[in-house]
Amino acid sequence: MILFGSSTRMKTKLGYFIGSGITILWILFFYQYVIFQQRVKDMDFEGAFGSSDQRLLMQINGEGSGPTFQRIAAVEGDLQGLKKDSERLQQYMDRVREAVGDTMANSNVTVLTSKIPVIPVIVFACNRPTVKRNLDQLLKYRPSAESFPIYVSQDCGHKETAEVIENYGDQMVHMKHTNNTPIVLEKKDKKFEGYYKLARHYRWGLNQIFRKYNHTAAIIVEDDLDIAPDFFEYFAALYPLLVADSSLWCISAWNDNGKADLTEDAPELLYRTDFFPGLGWMLRRDLWMELEPKWPEKFWDDWMRRPEQRLKRSCIRPEVSRTSTFGKKGVSNGLFYETHLKFIKLNDVSVPFRERSLAYLLKDIYDPRFASAVYNSPTISQAALRKGDFSGVDPNVSIRVEYSTKDQFIKTAKPLGLMQDFKAGVPRCGYRGVVTLFRNGRRIFLAPPIGWNGYDLSWN
Repeated sequence: MILFGSSTRMKTKLGYFIGSGITILWILFFYQYVIFQQRVKDMDFEGAFGSSDQRLLMQINGEGSGPTFQRIAAVEGDLQGLKKDSERLQQYMDRVREAVGDTMANSNVTVLTSKIPVIPVIVFACNRPTVKRNLDQLLKYRPSAESFPIYVSQDCGHKETAEVIENYGDQMVHMKHTNNTPIVLEKKDKKFEGYYKLARHYRWGLNQIFRKYNHTAAIIVEDDLDIAPDFFEYFAALYPLLVADSSLWCISAWNDNGKADLTEDAPELLYRTDFFPGLGWMLRRDLWMELEPKWPEKFWDDWMRRPEQRLKRSCIRPEVSRTSTFGKKGVSNGLFYETHLKFIKLNDVSVPFRERSLAYLLKDIYDPRFASAVYNSPTISQAALRKGDFSGVDPNVSIRVEYSTKDQFIKTAKPLGLMQDFKAGVPRCGYRGVVTLFRNGRRIFLAPPIGWNGYDLSWN
């Protein structure tokens, strides 16, 4: 069974695929079959999780006494899952075709070229001339001005910042938010005025992108973010997944727990998460049309994390962040910056995501594999984890640490260096209650007991 991703190194470029559902199904089925044959031939377990994925697979399929038996078991798992995966992929392709439209498909065109669709980047700025650092990187790394037009939405009317933006000329569109009227607040709420202004600015800027310019999707960036070399590749490759999988509502470039000592050196790794990460993220126009009529006056990001907005939908996030923040001062007054944010590792290796099959991230495929990886991992106590006592546990396998209460989670997360806060009951990076990390060469799952039945809203 292939966990979380394809293990092939083939350079088969699927691009953005639409067209005849049946024909595409066979292409994808054949692609999976080639992967299977390659695994039989080479017994190569280097996959989306690199060396740690091999250890997970060997554990889950670990019947037999040696590596050969364990690898054979993994190959058998691949074969057994192939039929189910092909059925799920058929449903996936039907959704892609429905979303894109039959007018782009015919019996002779089953795979599109690798041309990237138009996905604008909107940069939210205010009074920081250092926005130049972010804009220079966007221009440096974007593969196409046509595919990734840049819009800078400026609030505040700050002259020096406006001059920096205008110096770029026609390389980007400078949108000026002119509604700078004071927000009337009670004395106790005055300290939150910046959050009110930020929410108002976001609403205006996204309305410009989706209503005035009529774009179908957008990548949101703030003016204090550095971006990775494969920032655009990442979003371009994941756009079809966002179109096809109705259980997804965003693609994020950010790992909330993305410190170097909590992540594996595996920039190709991607996950589903129930926690809305922000800090470099993509949404579709239809989501904005859903959210805009009820957009909040303040704290827009925490508002999005509420269950009545999230509606059990998830985001995709990377193992290694594609953004990092250099903005110590801002609306949040540096909250978490010195203790956490400045330590987030920014990816520096380009991953050709568009040359990889990302169908493993589809909910119907991902969930059973994720649950198997988590709950087939041996458990150790929270006390043993804190002491680093892994006696009796194979050093080559992942481990699971269970928590049942909010306090248990915090008590375990804090010494590991994880963020310990909850938003609407969801821990940062959590998926089905599970927080995944990589520490001291070992994959660790901080997980609720088997039979988890949802997030507790009182954990906030």
